Amino acid sequence: MSIGSKTARFRFSAMSRRAAMTGAALAAMGTLAACGGSEGTQAAQGDMAKGAPEGAKVTVVEYASVTCGVCAAWQERVWPEFKAKYVDTNQVRYVFREFPTPPADVAAAGFLLARCAGEDRYFQVVEEIMASQREWQQGIPPAATLSRIATSVGLTEDEYRTCVTDPEALAALEERIQSGRSAGVTGTPTFFVNGTRVADSSMAGLSAAVEAELAK
Repeated sequence: MSIGSKTARFRFSAMSRRAAMTGAALAAMGTLAACGGSEGTQAAQGDMAKGAPEGAKVTVVEYASVTCGVCAAWQERVWPEFKAKYVDTNQVRYVFREFPTPPADVAAAGFLLARCAGEDRYFQVVEEIMASQREWQQGIPPAATLSRIATSVGLTEDEYRTCVTDPEALAALEERIQSGRSAGVTGTPTFFVNGTRVADSSMAGLSAAVEAELAK
């Protein structure tokens, strides 16, 4: 084993203890979601959004996890078209909300890393982690993935370690998850269009809901 891999494993194990505590607390409250998903679109602290400004005629909220395979598939297959049609044209305000699924330590670390990368790179990091799920299936440790992504967005090793073990950041993440739970979310991905849960997350299903709201 190389020194670099030993360092990455040590760093991730230190982070995991913090994130695992978060995961255990959430599980105890029945908060940890299952990947494969129920309301809430009011603006919430910590929201990450794209497209139209707050107060837009149509707001689409997605609760998702960077460790959710269904979320990653949606990101790859549906998001590009949805983004081009509604978000890039400012017809819709798209809000992404964090709702970790197992493994809790990886999901929590991924979301913390995305926030440490800054608002301008948040979505880039989230998308990269989701796309990297293929690496994990091939035996590449998630720790190596997160370390690589941290470096790619300019974080030093110390900054990365501090980021994923920050007690205040973990507490804020727990609050965001609790907010989702209070809204009735139990799985990911879960979508709401102007406060109404949309079960069909295909492009056709989401478009039907969006177009109905735009027509009002």
